[in-house]
Amino acid sequence: MGPARSFTLGELARALGADLEGDPARVVRGVAPLDAAGPDDVSFLTNPRYRAQAEGTRAAAILVSPATDGLRPALLRVPAPQVALIALLELFFPAPPVVPGVHPAALVDPGARIAASASVGPFAVIEAQAEVGARSRIGALAFIGARARLGEDVVVHPRAVVAARVDLGHRVIVQAGAVLGSDGFGFVLDEGRHRRIPQVGTVRVEDDVEIGANATVARAAFGETVIARGAKIDNLVQVAHNCRVGEHAILAAQVGIAGSSRIGSYAMLGGQVGVADHVTLADGTVLVAQAGVGSNLGDPGGIWGGSPCRPVAEWRRIQAAERRLPELLKRVRALEERVRELEGRHGG
Repeated sequence: MGPARSFTLGELARALGADLEGDPARVVRGVAPLDAAGPDDVSFLTNPRYRAQAEGTRAAAILVSPATDGLRPALLRVPAPQVALIALLELFFPAPPVVPGVHPAALVDPGARIAASASVGPFAVIEAQAEVGARSRIGALAFIGARARLGEDVVVHPRAVVAARVDLGHRVIVQAGAVLGSDGFGFVLDEGRHRRIPQVGTVRVEDDVEIGANATVARAAFGETVIARGAKIDNLVQVAHNCRVGEHAILAAQVGIAGSSRIGSYAMLGGQVGVADHVTLADGTVLVAQAGVGSNLGDPGGIWGGSPCRPVAEWRRIQAAERRLPELLKRVRALEERVRELEGRHGG
């Protein structure tokens, strides 16, 4: 079902700061990919590889870069189509407004401080001395622990946990099922049994961070586990105690980072990457999916793959060679047999 909104192309051009080639009075009622768009939709061409789809689309208009030409639909030319696509989607699918107030079924400690403009959903629990900032939303069944602090415009989705003393900045998004501030994994073997080391630190999440569904960020043993400004953490990611994830870093699904590691600013870790404890990754490090990191990577902007990880060009050569191993083994066995035959003939 499409959005219950419509715009003329002229209105869209003004809202997006686009140069329009086409009828400004044409009305559009939705946004769709090139191959699925109909005559009432706006579509988008964000990568030249999809030019053929753009030529065959039924869309009324396409969001394109300034150099794009020769297409049948109306064109909305913008300097950065991907960025403009965000604004386009926000026009057609605006976020629902925050409805201030605490649901009657929520359980809020009298000592908690909830901004008048914040929203608390049904069966949410907010413990003593917790703070929830202006226009923030706490979803149904979410838990906010004692003395936790949430800044302005924070969204905590249903069933998420922000444990005691965890500190969230402004505009943080915590998706459903995420847990911030679980105990770090620390034990000492004492007379044949594992004894838990008390984890007395906390978690600090800076402004504009997003935490994916069922991700976990463990509190520090001492001090803070830090997720720095603008970092984006995907679903099912594990960040262990005392780690620091740098500004604007990207951690894709099922990344696991062991304790006290440092992830540089703008680093990008692909799905299922594993990082050992006390490892430091330089700013801009890129790790391809399933890479395993056991020691520091100090080359800013370096691209690595494999486990143990190597520079990506070397790793790709190894991958290519690995595919030839069955053939090479057959050749080696044949050569060994030939050598035995020659040795037998000459009394080897």
